[in-house]
Amino acid sequence: MLSTMTETTGLDPEDSKIITLARSARARNGVPEGAAVRDETGRTYVAGTVDLDSLKLSALQTAVAMAVASGARSLEAAAVVSAADAPAAADRAAVRDLGGPDTPVLLAGPDGALKSTTPAG
Repeated sequence: MLSTMTETTGLDPEDSKIITLARSARARNGVPEGAAVRDETGRTYVAGTVDLDSLKLSALQTAVAMAVASGARSLEAAAVVSAADAPAAADRAAVRDLGGPDTPVLLAGPDGALKSTTPAG
């Protein structure tokens, strides 16, 4: 897929979209993190942190699991909105398992501003 940059953010519009979706999931559900992933067909999967007594998943792990459960075969990109300074190693591993080592993991702050882009590998 060819990448085009937006004038205002410097991000590919599809990457901006998954950051916006991740930010919305975080705010809507009142959870510490929101995440979104885009699969090889352009479909997106959005999730928040899961924190149950019997099950704990980060938002990005949950979004990857939703993509797998829906039949995605690969990922083009992943985004997580968090107060953290870097994507967790377990989150990058989940993205790498489905998308490969070069799949970008975008980390944005709660305000939606991009902090970093890290390869999953």
